[in-house]
Amino acid sequence: MEISMEWQGGFKFTGESRFGLPITTDGSLAAGGNEEGYQPVELVMFGLAGCTGIDVVHIGKKMKLEINGLTVKVSYEQREETPRAITKAHLDYRITGKNLDPAKVERVIQLSEEKYCSVGATLAGVTKITHAFTIIEG
Repeated sequence: MEISMEWQGGFKFTGESRFGLPITTDGSLAAGGNEEGYQPVELVMFGLAGCTGIDVVHIGKKMKLEINGLTVKVSYEQREETPRAITKAHLDYRITGKNLDPAKVERVIQLSEEKYCSVGATLAGVTKITHAFTIIEG
């Protein structure tokens, strides 16, 4: 697999994936950027949320959970010194469905964290990842 990023000046880069989908990154104002795109660390957190979200939906279907909606919010902390590695990430899952068993929902999330999410596995050892979830009947 491959992606490419092209410098646009300042701290701004544009890129695309193998599917031709565009993305723009830029630095924060404090770092000298213009905030005209995502900060690269935000993309890592989007990747974590998307990766585990796919797992939860996929594994949930296999476990016969009737999931009708899912939102994953990620809050994170970085080191103050360079490199500003992500030290903590907390995932808050809001899962909508019918008759969802909290023990099964917890198991699905654990399977994602411990076995399936490649982004989480990449962060392991550097980032402490925690989670919570709320089940919404519907």
